[in-house]
Amino acid sequence: MKKFKIPSVPPTTNKCIRFPNDIIDEVEKAIEGENCTFTAFVVEAVRVALENIEDEK
Repeated sequence: MKKFKIPSVPPTTNKCIRFPNDIIDEVEKAIEGENCTFTAFVVEAVRVALENIEDEK
């Protein structure tokens, strides 16, 4: 059985970015009813994009 470890919250920095309204609407629709925030969705999307870029190199 895997041992439980209390997760640590990574340090964060607040960044203000602008999104096109249609993208905001699509993200909000995608996370509706999910246990997910707009920020969490965007962070995961950026992580996946960065992995894809790395894989292509």
